[in-house]
Amino acid sequence: MSEKKNKTALVTGASSGIGYELAKVFAENGYDLILVSRHTNDINEIAGKFFAGYKIRAFAIEKDLFEPNAAQEIYDEVKRNDFQVDILVNDAGQGVYGEFVNTSLEDELKIIQLNISSLVSLTKLFLKDMVDRQEGKILNVASMVSKVPAPWQAVYAGTKAFVYNFSQSLANELKGNNITVTALRPGATDTDFFHKAGADNSKIVQEGDLADPAQVALDGYKALMEGDTTVVSGFKNKVMDKVSNVVPDSILAEKMYKDSKPVAH
Repeated sequence: MSEKKNKTALVTGASSGIGYELAKVFAENGYDLILVSRHTNDINEIAGKFFAGYKIRAFAIEKDLFEPNAAQEIYDEVKRNDFQVDILVNDAGQGVYGEFVNTSLEDELKIIQLNISSLVSLTKLFLKDMVDRQEGKILNVASMVSKVPAPWQAVYAGTKAFVYNFSQSLANELKGNNITVTALRPGATDTDFFHKAGADNSKIVQEGDLADPAQVALDGYKALMEGDTTVVSGFKNKVMDKVSNVVPDSILAEKMYKDSKPVAH
């Protein structure tokens, strides 16, 4: 009698923040893991930690999703190692902080590559296999700003609007295929996102009212398992989401501008 095989989740951005916490939740629930990050030492250490702690297979792939060919290279490596990806988690993402006229175009084009192009490529590649099997789940990490204007993060907000709309469109296309697509929409979360974006001095960071990434991950996992098409993480964000449906975008944009601007010292 052959040993029962665990299902496998592939998680991008798995070395820190929400991605790490999502990988941990999957490990706790008996999933084997493919962990993707551009930080070699970190991702190998995490894979070893999950293997030892949860007795699951944890396979690390060091790959930089800022690079145009990275998604195809990840897919090829997964196939070479004979893994079946049952759940795809597109977490890897980054922002650029500042007023658009002053920010780096090069940085913003890289953000578009990471947040949109690599996500679309990974989804296309692994979704085809899921459709062939008539089974699979996809979790895309969007954001509260996917439906709200976000001055000081205009390009980032635009990419997350794409992720949200893309996810909802796919979810509808895949009805009846036993494949679900879920968009996770966290608000500002206590990760290194703001530091990487250059937003350490923004009002939202300085005031310190940031969500726990472990709770965000748990909300995303539960929604994914339920087959929900979207989930807003956090009570305050749920209220804001309802309000944003009736308040004009111009007013929301003004509020976001004030909440995100640098704090004077």
